[in-house]
Amino acid sequence: MRAQSLTLAAAGLVLLAPTTGSVAARHDRGSPGAPALRQEGTVRAADLLARVRDCAPVSRGRYRTDDGMPATVPVCGTREAVFWTADMDIDCDGRPGPHCNSRTDPLFSDTTAFAQSDGRYLSAETLPYIVVPEASDLWNHRDHGVRGGSVAAVVYRDRVQYAVVGDVGPDDIIGEASYATAAALGIRPDPHGGGTPSGVTYIVFRDSRATPIESHESAAEVGERLARSFVRTAGRAAQGPLEEQGAAARTPERPEADPDARATQDETSEETPEVTSEETSEETGEE
Repeated sequence: MRAQSLTLAAAGLVLLAPTTGSVAARHDRGSPGAPALRQEGTVRAADLLARVRDCAPVSRGRYRTDDGMPATVPVCGTREAVFWTADMDIDCDGRPGPHCNSRTDPLFSDTTAFAQSDGRYLSAETLPYIVVPEASDLWNHRDHGVRGGSVAAVVYRDRVQYAVVGDVGPDDIIGEASYATAAALGIRPDPHGGGTPSGVTYIVFRDSRATPIESHESAAEVGERLARSFVRTAGRAAQGPLEEQGAAARTPERPEADPDARATQDETSEETPEVTSEETSEETGEE
């Protein structure tokens, strides 16, 4: 979790300049030295972005992307997910490693808000995870089915990366993910000076969970299934509200419930007089 100020970031640049060469070699996607990228899952970035084009805010206000920036980012929601589009700051917290430690990151913390199944803290270097703001009056993520281990689809340009909710950040700042998430998306993962200033969409599926939290295989499996369903819901929504569709499926139409049909039956009854047994006898000559 980080709350960078411009002053602290500038100071860190001076301190870390001699030691960040190996990390800085990971450039943006498409540049020389960029890590080999792989497509995760089959759901396209364009389809997910189309699904979150419209925003129904669930937060009571907007978030800043960094200290000193204006508050411009709302948290939006549907019945299946909450989402926001912001920047990506690099979270290197948790278990230290070659790229994430107190030497490479002046804001490094060896803890994360959530822990693995064995009690150890998460590894930002190896586990794709995202950071959600601390619960506040602005937005309480727990009220919307978001907790540690909840599964997210992170979209950047034409790429989709599944991740878990792994850490909590400041209650007024949004837009942060682990070193591993950034690297998988082709974003420079350097905890100092890396990330991207805009264009990242975070979609967190409500009441979802990777089991255990440290299993990226579980996150990818759950995320792919929920992302497919999320995209398909857009097509169903175009046919009418989900509540109406469900009611139609449960209660098939009955012709007798049609008021026009009842009116026709009433008219037929009036036009066709009742035939008695005596009239029938007279017509046939029977006694």
